[in-house]
Amino acid sequence: MTPPPRIRLLTSATADRIAAGEVVERPAAAVKELVENALDAGATRIGVVIEGGGSSRILVEDDGAGMGPEDLALAVERHATSKLPEEAMLFRIGTLGFRGEALPSIGAVARLSLTSRLPGGSAHRIEVEGGRKGIVTPSAGAPGTRVEVRDLFYATPARRKFLKQPSTEAAAAVEAVRRLALAWPGVAFRAEVEGREVLALPAQDRDARIAALLGPEFAAAAVPVSADMAGLLVSGLTALPLHTRATMGGQHLVVNGRPVRDPLLRAGLRVAYRDQIAQGRHPACALFLTIDPEAVDVNVHPMKTELRFREADRVRSLVIGALRRALGVGAGAAGGWTPAPPAPAWSGFAEAAPPTPTLAQPPLSLAFAPRRAEVPDSASAPAEVVMDSPDGPLGRPLGQLLDTYIVAEAADGALVLVDQHAAHERLTHEHLRAQIMAGGVRAQPMLLPAVVDLPQAEAAALAAAAPALARLGLEIEGFGPGAILVRAMPALLGAADPGPMLRDLAEEVADWDAAGDAPALDRRLDAAVARLACHGSIRAGRRLAVPEMAALLRSMEATPRAATCSHGRPTFLRLDRASLERMFGRR
Repeated sequence: MTPPPRIRLLTSATADRIAAGEVVERPAAAVKELVENALDAGATRIGVVIEGGGSSRILVEDDGAGMGPEDLALAVERHATSKLPEEAMLFRIGTLGFRGEALPSIGAVARLSLTSRLPGGSAHRIEVEGGRKGIVTPSAGAPGTRVEVRDLFYATPARRKFLKQPSTEAAAAVEAVRRLALAWPGVAFRAEVEGREVLALPAQDRDARIAALLGPEFAAAAVPVSADMAGLLVSGLTALPLHTRATMGGQHLVVNGRPVRDPLLRAGLRVAYRDQIAQGRHPACALFLTIDPEAVDVNVHPMKTELRFREADRVRSLVIGALRRALGVGAGAAGGWTPAPPAPAWSGFAEAAPPTPTLAQPPLSLAFAPRRAEVPDSASAPAEVVMDSPDGPLGRPLGQLLDTYIVAEAADGALVLVDQHAAHERLTHEHLRAQIMAGGVRAQPMLLPAVVDLPQAEAAALAAAAPALARLGLEIEGFGPGAILVRAMPALLGAADPGPMLRDLAEEVADWDAAGDAPALDRRLDAAVARLACHGSIRAGRRLAVPEMAALLRSMEATPRAATCSHGRPTFLRLDRASLERMFGRR
């Protein structure tokens, strides 16, 4: 006897509910899909109401194009859409939605009511309950569309059990509206949760919308981003490295009006900020990418938050380059401070009565005059750094605390504390980086070659990396199974002790591959530069004269990325009058 077949076709209702789970996995997803439909319909005003975390009721109203009775009947059918006039346009999508799945997916798991009216026409209504479609009937309603969703997931109770607390679900839904509002500043948005208004945004320009949604703290800490590469545009604002987040929630990325959480764009952010923020912290930004729709595939995931770029490397390069240029400002370049001019070369400190130098100190090469000092640049004519002007963002030095922190007063009366070692480490890092970009770090031959004893594995790793390290001005060679011979050091570091430096570099090169592409090598060299900069910088506990402090402050203001050290820690803290008054209970 032939056994009965084990494979059977699912009922249409079951298939619809399974498909709905890919599109509408929580109330926030339903809200997102409905608001996107309103935006695609050309709405200028959108209102959202959420009750019971979205499980009880979701209402989305818009003043968009609206639908007639025939379109209304088709709108709740699977794969029925007005957004793909021709199937070939699937590879050139210019709308937020295009699959025709949102409304039927919601109707398959909830009680859906859809009312719409064309301009100058009459309103009609259709209802869908658990996938069962009603008929279109005349109704009352304003021009546009009104979508009401009740009892979300009542038809799939197992899904409902996995929802979080109503307040959590409501917050996620409002966040979905906020991200769409950021992407569409010309549209007015209003959101209400449990009868309380939580969002009220008029139509406005992009900068005003960013300030309204991300707050004055972000606006004060952000710098503009702008780049154009043959029609590929990136613009927006990104926060300076001192203002980071514990999560990636502060990263707002928009591609052709679509909020995304794209891995490639987030990777570009990580690379651009890599040596400027502490490990485990994340930058905040509001970035808008405009690209030819044919050059990006949005049909990758049902939620349409991940993309596939035709020229991924080009997009990544544009984003990284634009961010690095935006972040290339001197210390204190937030709150309206302008980007700094090209940094003068920094070759160390001089003191009126210098202490006995140690091997870890940089060369004492600055000569101070009453008002300014000339800092020699190895690649160009001497650059002047104003020594005692209080007009810069970091102000004028008042003294030194614990022989480690410079205390300064800004022009507006703010108190500025500078970590002298962290600050000088960044200055040294940037100067070394500039020399690499110019062809290589200038080396200073040692009077007598030094031999540094190391564990055999570390010595072997350094010897193997010798050709790459030569670009950093560090000339070394193997000297037996457990030693390295040092013939030259980077001139910028002066008489730094090669022992601790090589031991630190050995940790850096231990994980280097035997071979790699040029970008990988550049990244490795930059990490090595950070190690060198740390050893070539003034140490905590070193007493500085006031002219030296002033020189350091002015150079920080003129050096890109000087707000953080090479490890991402802040180089300075700023307490304005309001902060001090709050600390002392004056306000």
